Amino acid sequence: MPRLPLPDFLTAPADLPILDVRAPIEFAQGHVPGAVSLPLFSDEERARIGTAYKQVSQEKAVLLGLDFFGPKMSQLVKRARKIAPDKRVRLHCWRGGMRSGAVQWLLELAGFEVHLLDKGYKEYRRAVLAEFTRPRPLRMLGGLTGSGKTDVLHELRRLGEPVLDLEGLACHKGSSFGAIGQPAAPTQEQFENNLAQELGKLPLDKPVWVEDESLQIGRLIIPKPFFEQMRQAPLLVLEAPRAARVAYLAQEYGSQDAGLLADAVQRLSKRLGGLATQQALTAIETGDMPRMVELVLDYYDKTYGYGLSQKVNSSVTPVPVEGVDAAANAARVLVTSVPDDSPRRLFDLAENDS
Repeated sequence: MPRLPLPDFLTAPADLPILDVRAPIEFAQGHVPGAVSLPLFSDEERARIGTAYKQVSQEKAVLLGLDFFGPKMSQLVKRARKIAPDKRVRLHCWRGGMRSGAVQWLLELAGFEVHLLDKGYKEYRRAVLAEFTRPRPLRMLGGLTGSGKTDVLHELRRLGEPVLDLEGLACHKGSSFGAIGQPAAPTQEQFENNLAQELGKLPLDKPVWVEDESLQIGRLIIPKPFFEQMRQAPLLVLEAPRAARVAYLAQEYGSQDAGLLADAVQRLSKRLGGLATQQALTAIETGDMPRMVELVLDYYDKTYGYGLSQKVNSSVTPVPVEGVDAAANAARVLVTSVPDDSPRRLFDLAENDS
């Protein structure tokens, strides 16, 4: 059967849908971004075939698979026609073996033009992991909580700068409050797939702007080879006044569910201390968002200040700004020179709060 190597498979015309014939549980764990699930077997059927293969024989597993396949042939073709009315598709399974081969045979019998991925999703995952080891010129954008870093990244993108929004891909803003108001986070595998796709769109000869993050965003982990590049890249740190940051965060979270805000504060209770935790919860109950933010920022500012003192980036450059206006701060960042090898200035929280 003719098979496409991965680069040709991924760069095929966008009007050729990608059909993933693995079981639903496999698809849910991770899939090629944009692919459509067309499972040959249900999760239970896949498990039974695997058991037969391990405990009896390959022949028994194949025959059992055919028993499952036969009654659903017509339905598979009908579903494929709805997905691809012009009968042109890309197709893959896990290894590019019997499952995708069987569905390719069926669809071609029904008049489809089928482009099969050589070596299947397994080859795709190998390429995803390799993407994170590719050297890239990065520019990290940091700053205390509430500095509007993500807004600045979006403004840089609007201005034509290459930008990677890790928090957007993770559906999490990186703090105890980070999941509030965000869509459901992807699985770790899907996060990696989506991240690799975005990296593949970015140039290799121009610095890419990335927000300074910890290794973990919510429950998702930045792939370590790429995170090491982030740690070594030049870091520009927005120094926004505390009052502006408080107002920014109070507005951002003021419309959110009070119960979710209280849960987030409770998760920080050991770090905030009993008194500050109770005061923050009371502020939420009374709708005093600036007070709640002030209390929580005491913890986050200290944490970020300590983290900044431990940075190993090639350079750490302060970028003093007057507020959290994204357009003004993006312009300021773009004109800030980045030294290749200069002494680092540690973030001065006392100065920033004055």
